[in-house]
Amino acid sequence: MKQLRQRLASDLILKQVAEMKAHEVYPYFRAIESDQDTVVTMHGQQILMFGSNSYLGLTNHPKIKEASIAAIRKYGTGCAGSPYLNGTMDIHIELEEKLADYVGKEKAIVYSTGFHSNIGAIPTIMGRGDYIICDELNHASIVEGRRLSFAKSIKYKHNDMEDLEQRLANIPYDKVKLIIMDGVFSMEGDVAKLPQITALADKYNASVYVDEAHSLGIFGKEGRGICNHFNLTDKVDIIMGTFSKSLAAIGGFIASDADTMNFIRHHSRSYIFSASISPAATASVIAALDVIKEEPDRIAHLWDMTRYALSNFRSLGFEIGPTETPIIPLYIRNAEKPFVITEELYESGVFVNPVVPPACAPDATLLRFSLMATHTKEQIDTAINKLTKIFKKHGVIK
Repeated sequence: MKQLRQRLASDLILKQVAEMKAHEVYPYFRAIESDQDTVVTMHGQQILMFGSNSYLGLTNHPKIKEASIAAIRKYGTGCAGSPYLNGTMDIHIELEEKLADYVGKEKAIVYSTGFHSNIGAIPTIMGRGDYIICDELNHASIVEGRRLSFAKSIKYKHNDMEDLEQRLANIPYDKVKLIIMDGVFSMEGDVAKLPQITALADKYNASVYVDEAHSLGIFGKEGRGICNHFNLTDKVDIIMGTFSKSLAAIGGFIASDADTMNFIRHHSRSYIFSASISPAATASVIAALDVIKEEPDRIAHLWDMTRYALSNFRSLGFEIGPTETPIIPLYIRNAEKPFVITEELYESGVFVNPVVPPACAPDATLLRFSLMATHTKEQIDTAINKLTKIFKKHGVIK
């Protein structure tokens, strides 16, 4: 066996995968045989879905599906090039204009994925001699973006404003500084302290970059995000968002002032050297933005279900941390139990996602329970009853 293959074959994670498969508790890459809704079909079984990021439940909306189909009929299935060359279509321009207006910025550009957005924008604007200051629980795409940059990278304790201020105070005032954080943290479900962060940015001459992946469509007027929710859009320099959560497609975007966006558009490698998102995905997002404005009851119902679920989990003794969003972490704090519990839940007809290192600290393992606007109280009750029984069985709650 060649050295590379030998090294890869001996990987610790792959050994853990083999062990999980041997014990029949491997939870990943399960095939869904139906549409992405509150109930999905997996291996011919009806499963309650509480592991999706489709917070507004729009992936099956007839208007969005028809817009996608119409785009394929008009433009075909792909763009066959990057935005920089032959891959820009009129609907891409339309979407960028709608996104800029939606999040309250002058301009926006669309990337092929949300991950591409962060790994494209962050190293493009932050270079040698600059400082990137990140929340320690930022999404992996932000982590990769800062790793690609030649800027000095500094982490601050999660949502700890005293620690953030101490970090900022140790950086020369005249240096370029960018504070980056998730608007809503993807595993923990808690919200960034944006009012305090922007105040510190003003005090220490720093810029602010907010990843709205898990807050867009949920917070703010018509789902415009955390920045809008706190009325701080003008205090935030750069807004990033994705289409694969509330906006029912795939792709991502960066929005900012015209000068910043012009710079990113002409320098970002993951933008210049990646093919444009498909016509179908582009049209889907345009339609989703319209539906969100036309159907405000979706967001209202999502928040009703969120409050209902949070209240029930807390009253039953689940440890869920400070979350106040449709992302509800059910802490287990054990290395093996997340996989066993996830499998038992799946066998009982409930799908959730286990979160283990490196997605969290070793003592912070959890099940990620996420809500959609299309969930009902009855479905939530069914899931919570099964979760309670299985968590008690394994001694996670009393």
